[in-house]
Amino acid sequence: MSPEYLKNLSKFLSLVLRHEPEVVGIKLDQNGWADVDALIEGAIDKGRDMDLTILEMIVLTDEKQRYAFNEDKTKIRATQGHSVKVDLELEPAKPPKILYHGTLDRLMERIMLKGLEPRDRNHVYLSEDTAALIDENERSGETIVLKIFAGAMYRDGFHFYQTPGGEWITDKVPNRYLDII
Repeated sequence: MSPEYLKNLSKFLSLVLRHEPEVVGIKLDQNGWADVDALIEGAIDKGRDMDLTILEMIVLTDEKQRYAFNEDKTKIRATQGHSVKVDLELEPAKPPKILYHGTLDRLMERIMLKGLEPRDRNHVYLSEDTAALIDENERSGETIVLKIFAGAMYRDGFHFYQTPGGEWITDKVPNRYLDII
């Protein structure tokens, strides 16, 4: 199995487990879990070469830890980035004082007026590292990195959670808590 094929299959898995489970005829439970056998069957029906070994390889090698199995590997879910409503059962956590968010220049006017909103996702995603943000957004245009005063937000009662992949998420970031780097 080529690395390119696994990468494409991981993107397909992301679509199914984060946004459109109906593409393969499955449903996610309230916590985002999908039945592994149903997922494999649905993927095969859509012409994707998939089995448990391939799923295990994708989960194990994904650098952002986007996917997780339950203990007996009968269920799988995406660990972040959902546009469908799920409860990932993350515990609130105290964030670092400063976090970062990468965005595109064309979105800045709206962000400076309204702050950061989840838009088509369930949360706003923040990072402790600026390099990853630039790499992630460069394919879509010039990246602007925003500094988020997460410590002040936390003191003011905003909730933060950390995903298994190390990203920080929150419901929104009002404009008074951000600055352009």
